[in-house]
Amino acid sequence: MVQYENAAESESVCSSASLNGDITAKRVKEARKKRKARRSDSAATATEAAPSADADGSLPTKRRQSVSKPARDLRDEPEKKSKKKRKTAAIPEGAETRSPSPVIDFDGLSRPSKGTRERLEESPEKAVERLDKMCGAVRTLLECVGEDPDREGILNTPERYAKAMLFFTKGYQQNVADIVNGAIFHEGHNEMVIVKDIDIFSMCEHHLVPFTGKMHIGYIPKNSVIGLSKLPRIAEMFARRLQVQERLTKEVANAIMEVLKPQGVAVVMESAHLCMVMRGVEKTSATTITSCVLGCFERKEKTRNEFLSLVGVNRR
Repeated sequence: MVQYENAAESESVCSSASLNGDITAKRVKEARKKRKARRSDSAATATEAAPSADADGSLPTKRRQSVSKPARDLRDEPEKKSKKKRKTAAIPEGAETRSPSPVIDFDGLSRPSKGTRERLEESPEKAVERLDKMCGAVRTLLECVGEDPDREGILNTPERYAKAMLFFTKGYQQNVADIVNGAIFHEGHNEMVIVKDIDIFSMCEHHLVPFTGKMHIGYIPKNSVIGLSKLPRIAEMFARRLQVQERLTKEVANAIMEVLKPQGVAVVMESAHLCMVMRGVEKTSATTITSCVLGCFERKEKTRNEFLSLVGVNRR
């Protein structure tokens, strides 16, 4: 036990101890307040940083539904690409007035090119004007290749060639409706009908030189048959135009399909092109084969092979 020498010293010591106790209690309270503030700040920070903690690979704040599935890493998510507006292609000058090739004539099923109706319906005066215009063009062509259009041998060549060209392209003055002329008959026949080895003469639209060959047409009737002579006539009509072989084959098949409504139509054409024989690669023995199959010929391989076998294409 500590003894003090007098009462004044004892009182001084007591007051000092009381003051120290108050200071200590105050410091303890302040320390508690600071700890509480730090805890609340750290809790708020943890709540805000929860997504970034997952992104850094730390434990997720929420329990996953399936333990077997790995934690989702935001770095694995694909970047969202901004949608760019597609630029519309610029329309070439004059393209809006350009007609498709060929223009379809649904009434006559003839699909003529632009202006060919004028040939069919023109007056005699217009026909003479057309012929004179063509003769002048041929005369200019002869002059441009170095010939004298007034010499005896070719004096009348412009008129002869103009008339020949009108004959080569007489298909522009015809249509399927007039050619068929109602020659469709109701029969019970439902087996294949074939007209083969139809001679074809046409003009290549790229070089204005002929290509010649043979066409084979077959169809399977549904309820009606067409007069046999009408098939070569339809082929002749489309061939007597400026053509490419691929389109010629397709046009014949589509016309028969629309007029007759059969179960199917098949057309095969094989020809030699003078634009490959007289110029270009100059391959005299080259033959081009094209085909167009519609309806059951397109769906059934057995039916298609039967047609090809009967026309002799697949035996070569």
